[in-house]
Amino acid sequence: MRKDIAPLLHKLRAAGFMLIATTNQPGLSRGCQSRRELDEMHARMRRLLPLHDILVCPHDEADLCPCRKPEPGLIMEAVYNWHLDLDSSFVVSDKWPDAEAAREAGCLSILIQSPWLGSARHDLVLPSLAAVTDKILQLQADHHALVH
Repeated sequence: MRKDIAPLLHKLRAAGFMLIATTNQPGLSRGCQSRRELDEMHARMRRLLPLHDILVCPHDEADLCPCRKPEPGLIMEAVYNWHLDLDSSFVVSDKWPDAEAAREAGCLSILIQSPWLGSARHDLVLPSLAAVTDKILQLQADHHALVH
C-alpha cells in the first residue's frame, strides 16, 4: 500500500467525509480466496487507513447480483448503513465499474487516470489521489460558500 494515501484520506475524514471502501472479491465465491485471507487484508487496511467501513461483494460475474460493481448495490448499502446523502457523495476509483456504479446510484464519480477507465460515463478524471483530494475539498468549499 502506498504511504501517501493515508495522509490524503485523513484530510478528507477531517473535512467530515465518510470513507467507505467498496470492493468486488469474486475469489471468495470461486474458492481461490478464503474469508480469512480477505479479513486479514481488511484488518491491515483498517490499521493503515482511516476507513469507516469496507463493503464487499463476494460474487462472481455469473451470479448477476445487485452488489457487484458496476451495479450500485454496495453504494446503496453504504447509503443505508451510514445515512449518506448521495448528492454530497463521491465515488473515487481508477476503474470504470466504479464510475458506472456511481452513475447508477446518482453520485459524482471521480476517476484517477489509469489503463482501466474504459468508456463508461464518468464525471471527472484526475491524475492522482492528491488531485482528487484537492478537488473534493474545493467542491466542498464551493458548496459551503453557496449555502452560506
